[in-house]
Amino acid sequence: MNKHIIVRSLIICMLLGYVLCPARSVAQHYIDIQAKTDTDKIRLGEQVRLQLSAKVQLQVLKGAAYKIVFPNIPDSFGHFELVERSPLDTSGDESEKFFKQTFTLTSFDSGHWEIPALKFEVYSTTDGSYDSVFTQPVPIDVNTVSVDTTKAFKPIKSVRSVPWNFWDYWIWFAAGLVLIIAAIGLWLYLRKRNKVKPPPPPAPKVAPHELALRELHQLASEKLWQQGDVKGYYTRMTDILRNYFEQQFNIAALEQTSAELLQNIKPITILSQQRDKLRTILTIADLAKFAKLQPSPDEHEDCLNKSLEIVEWTKPKAETITPATDANTPANPTGNTGEAQ
Repeated sequence: MNKHIIVRSLIICMLLGYVLCPARSVAQHYIDIQAKTDTDKIRLGEQVRLQLSAKVQLQVLKGAAYKIVFPNIPDSFGHFELVERSPLDTSGDESEKFFKQTFTLTSFDSGHWEIPALKFEVYSTTDGSYDSVFTQPVPIDVNTVSVDTTKAFKPIKSVRSVPWNFWDYWIWFAAGLVLIIAAIGLWLYLRKRNKVKPPPPPAPKVAPHELALRELHQLASEKLWQQGDVKGYYTRMTDILRNYFEQQFNIAALEQTSAELLQNIKPITILSQQRDKLRTILTIADLAKFAKLQPSPDEHEDCLNKSLEIVEWTKPKAETITPATDANTPANPTGNTGEAQ
């Protein structure tokens, strides 16, 4: 009686296991996994290649979406060390799909060891269910290096001296030669670059009156007032005269108004003699620049001619040879001997 009860219980448990784990039984029908090595015997430190593969029957899935996760082998497990792992290789067609990955292992412990069962996981992306499939363990014999104890031990060899060879160090000699040439070239370049060049000869200095006369003649040739630029014409003319006064008589003419300039030229006799002409020029120029006066063509020409006459009258006269005078004789403060027109 007890025997029949035990057999009945076993049958019920098997049926429950089949009902509760349908995915496992189904997985075994559409996926085939395998773990194999290229050898089952290695010596200490040698390598063995472990190949994991999975074959999926797509016609059984009938278009169902799935995802296969290969075992995650750590860098060290049991008596083995992981040396290298290859990327996952995928191939196949519409009916079958093949997945393959290779792991390179080694071991430094002699003995009979087994690569343990490795777990593959299959996920269904449609309903979220998953299943696990395990490989069979793979035995590996790790042997030591055989030593012939019948032969005598050989003595340790002494250090051998190797003769010096130029070609063993030619690259260092070439690098040193290139460095020396580069240093010499840099030294020559810096020496040539830092060589003091003689200063260029100074340009001949133009006398203030020559420069003023040249600029006034150039102003006449530009014909500014004929082109309608009356303000520019008188601005240039007065600037030429003011620059000439500063260089020839040391008057800050550019910083003074017309009234201040006429007042400050009084102590300079030769320039004061041309004061009326200068007043006429400055008056017409101020009216043209600030009051937008339109002088007549005759006034334009007259102002330019008066400017030329002022420069010609006040320019230094040619030096003449005169007898020596007494040291107490006062000199001409202006350095000019011109007479009033």
